[in-house]
Amino acid sequence: MFTSTTLKKLLDSLTAAARNKGLNDAAWAQAAGFSKETLSRLRRRSSCDLSTLIALADACGAALSVTPFAQPATTSDGHLPRELSRDYEQQLLMLCASRNLDPAAWAAAGPAFFMAGLAVMLASNADADRRSLLALAEVLHTGATEVPVFARWLKRSPLRPSRFLPMLAMETQHAA
Repeated sequence: MFTSTTLKKLLDSLTAAARNKGLNDAAWAQAAGFSKETLSRLRRRSSCDLSTLIALADACGAALSVTPFAQPATTSDGHLPRELSRDYEQQLLMLCASRNLDPAAWAAAGPAFFMAGLAVMLASNADADRRSLLALAEVLHTGATEVPVFARWLKRSPLRPSRFLPMLAMETQHAA
């Protein structure tokens, strides 16, 4: 499931592709197997199924693709992102909501120390797979689960648990 700004960007790109092919909304929606009203409602929604996006892409001769995480600029020690843009925050939310605990996926998403701290933070959630998240954190950055190390992460990280965890709860609700 795609959400919020990601969905808007995808629909904007697909709309541009439809227009380049000479399709107005009615013709594009019909080619995708939807009514014009369904397409209009989709633009006001905050989430959408992948099959809907694929149908819209196929109808205008476009393709959906997966791109790797855009690695943010890091602090001078390379341990943390210098800032947390909304796009990067959304990528992190999607990774966390997916419950994918593959170390390679997490390592690709950001600096090892930062991602390890994120895993430790997630382990604090009541419904989290605590043991697996803490093991992931240790794979990413040895010692990340130690209290002084996590305290340093909390102090230095641009990600604020008080903002991120409620957003993740909303993202997880929509994905369910």
